[in-house]
Amino acid sequence: MKNIKTYEDACKALQLDPSNLPAVTGLPARHQKAITAHFQLIIITEALNEGWKPNWKDWDERKYYPWFEMDNNSDTTSGSGFSFDGYVCDVAGSGLGSRLCFKSRELAEYAGKQFESLYKEYIHLTD
Repeated sequence: MKNIKTYEDACKALQLDPSNLPAVTGLPARHQKAITAHFQLIIITEALNEGWKPNWKDWDERKYYPWFEMDNNSDTTSGSGFSFDGYVCDVAGSGLGSRLCFKSRELAEYAGKQFESLYKEYIHLTD
């Protein structure tokens, strides 16, 4: 976690070029941003998990992902009605997609806080 504070850090850890983002065309700009954010979150998740891959055939294996609180109140922690609220462990599925789960609750919490703005873009809370 200490070495992965940005998308660029994650790319460095995986020996990837951070400027090599997918070309997303033919969609409205807000959807393009969501797809690019998802791509970046996949890279970040892979770097933070350090080679761990979830075994979806093993229902006893814990898999964690960040959980976010959405609120219309403007006085939330992030000031936008969207903020990290904890982590979830679910053996049946993932609310953010199987590519974005973590091997530990600490990593899920870290990612949810450190990369909150990317999660916002991914779930279309920004334009």
